Parts: sequence; structure tokens; C-alpha cells
Amino acid sequence: MSVEVLRAGPLEGVPHGFLGRRGGVSTGIHAGLNVGLGSEDEQEAVLRNRDLARDAVLPGSTLVTVHQVHSADVIRVNAAIPLDERPKADAMVTDRPGLLLGVLAADCVPILFADTAHGVVGAAHSGWKGALGGVGEATINAMTSLGAERGAIACAIGPCIGRASYEVSHGFERPFLERNPEDARFFSDGRPGHFQFDIAGYVAARLAAAGVGTITMLDEDTYNQPDRFYSYRRACHQGEPGYGRQISLIGLPG
Repeated sequence: MSVEVLRAGPLEGVPHGFLGRRGGVSTGIHAGLNVGLGSEDEQEAVLRNRDLARDAVLPGSTLVTVHQVHSADVIRVNAAIPLDERPKADAMVTDRPGLLLGVLAADCVPILFADTAHGVVGAAHSGWKGALGGVGEATINAMTSLGAERGAIACAIGPCIGRASYEVSHGFERPFLERNPEDARFFSDGRPGHFQFDIAGYVAARLAAAGVGTITMLDEDTYNQPDRFYSYRRACHQGEPGYGRQISLIGLPG
């Protein structure tokens, strides 16, 4: 099966893609295009999958990833980063051609950014902690430090866990509402004692408030499409001993 690449219209003209699990060489519970170096998959398979993902978006480029820690930290990428030297961060920006920024997810929100007029791109991994902490805004700020203009930045929100699949306990919403009471709209009633959280909508609202020019949402729920996407929460609910990670990529052609 060939690698499936989902693209966003506003990022047309920039090499990018949101990849799921279709394609790849991993087997078993990781079957497909698992790129998670931290998974218990065969490392040879993971490395091969990373190459397949890269070649599906920007052949000949240098893939750069970070050690994701659910932070709002952003790094500027100027050159290749060895796998064993990946810094702890959750977003990257670059203005250097030939580099392909990649963020991994398995329910969290991948965000790709591009200012084509000024030749700056970014990628962010936004779990709920990163979203609350402002990883999206931090990525935008890092892009503007490289010459991007806030209003010229287009953002795309890729496959992530959907509201219908993302159940949280009462109390989870408290830090969100303390920051902005209007964000109650992203929490809808679920079964007793629980809410359903629209994390993609929350991330989009934060990006809009930051003043970016365009935002698009792919609206693909990772939890309820096991043939297309890996999902941490689904793996937990099914009692599986591990799970794969998918990758979202963006870069500047060399």
C-alpha cells in the first residue's frame, strides 16, 4: 500500500503533508507507517518508514524531528540534527531550503505553518498541555523572528482526536476557563462527570486570536479510523501494549 499524504489547500506550493499509517513496513500492532522512535517497534522499520515519509513529501531533503515533551518550546532549525541529539521541544521553524520539519502524533494536534511570501515554515505538536501553554503562538513568534509576517502565515490543523472521541473528566477544563472563560464552548456535556473536548477547535481559536492570515482544519478523527491513523487513546481502550505514531511534514524546496 502506498503512503497516504493529506494536504491542505492554503499550503499549496509548499512541500507538506499529513501522513497516516497507510503504507510503511511495520507489522503487528504498529502495522503501517510507524515513525515513532520511542515506540517498541523494530527500529529498522521505523527508520525505513521515516525515509518513506520524507520521500513522499520532499525527496532528497533532510528530515528533522525533536524529542517531544508536551511543551510550548520552539527551536530554530538551521541544519540537520542527529537522532541521538534531538533537543526537547515541540515545535520547529526554519527558513533554510532542503530541511523537512516533522512532528509526530497519535491523537495530539499537528499544526503546519507557512509564510510563502517570506520563505518561512514551521511545524508544531500540540497536545492539550502544549495548546494551553501556547505552542501555536510560540511557533508564530519564532517565525516572525525569521522575517515572516503574522498576517501572511497560513496554518493547517491535521488529523487528531475529535470531540466525539475525546472524553475528559470534570475539572480538566478548569485551567482553560481560568485563562479565558469563553473557551467553555470547546467543552460539551458528555456522560455524567465528563465533558467532550474539541481540542482542534481550541487550537484553531488560539491561532486565530494570534492573528494568522489563514487557518484550515482537515477534520479527521484519529481515534475512530483505525485503518488510517494511530491513536494512543484507542490503543489504551483496546488494551494494546503499544501504539504507533504518524508524522506531519513541511519544508522548503532546496
